[in-house]
Amino acid sequence: MSPASASLSWDVHVAPSEPLSASDLAPGEKARFWSPISATLISGERDAVLVDALLTVGQAQNLIEWIDAHGKNLTAVYITHGHGDHWFGLGTVLERFPKARALALPTVIEQMRVRETPEFFESFWMPRFDGKLPRERVFPEPVEGHTIDLEGHGLVVVELGHTDTDQTSCLHAPAVGLVVAGDGAYNDVHLYLAESDPQRRRDWIGALDTIESLHPHTVIAGHQRAGRHDGPEIIEETRQYIRDFDRIAETTNTAQDLYNQVLALHPGRINPDALWISAQAVTTSRASR
Repeated sequence: MSPASASLSWDVHVAPSEPLSASDLAPGEKARFWSPISATLISGERDAVLVDALLTVGQAQNLIEWIDAHGKNLTAVYITHGHGDHWFGLGTVLERFPKARALALPTVIEQMRVRETPEFFESFWMPRFDGKLPRERVFPEPVEGHTIDLEGHGLVVVELGHTDTDQTSCLHAPAVGLVVAGDGAYNDVHLYLAESDPQRRRDWIGALDTIESLHPHTVIAGHQRAGRHDGPEIIEETRQYIRDFDRIAETTNTAQDLYNQVLALHPGRINPDALWISAQAVTTSRASR
């Protein structure tokens, strides 16, 4: 590892909610949207590391312009987990920054390859985003160890297990008290819980405990309301949402009831569609057991 530069800084780019080509609307909603997605640039004096690469070609192109404006040498792109909305833009980013290394945990890369098959890409992603996605997907390479060097500062990969999907991670910059949480924490956006059951919801709470144990001053959520404070309070906000959802899921019989009751407790969050999808999935899964 090279001698440490004086300090690190960071900046957050939030791609706004993306309209979806889909007809199954959440109750009371007039359109469907994908949640806003964040990408974080951690910078030293000369170099920088990007965390997550967004979803559509347009989002990735806007991200490139934003990175260019910082005037840094991009050395790496770290992908926190296997959901396509955090890495489909990777190829577009690497076309502009061909010397940057794309990195992820081996378990995350495995999730990418298992989940995002060509068949699933064509059946799930393409109809929803109607020509907005790259036709070719670029996969990251395995990160060596659990540390990425940025001008002598170690950016530490922390495995989180299940959060809103399996095999997720966050990136910790201890020198500045920063955690880029991926989808381990949400910031004023409805959580995606469609892949959860009671045990996996407990696992997510355990992941939040792991993030909290790092004692961060700043926590960057993968889905967030642009401009809202990126403070450690979002850890408990996310934890409380999961507890509320879990408790209500055990006492309701329909997706509509689960949706209504969680929405009543968390009315101001962005994208109720994520809650509706989660309520439908959890109710269907429970009925089939």
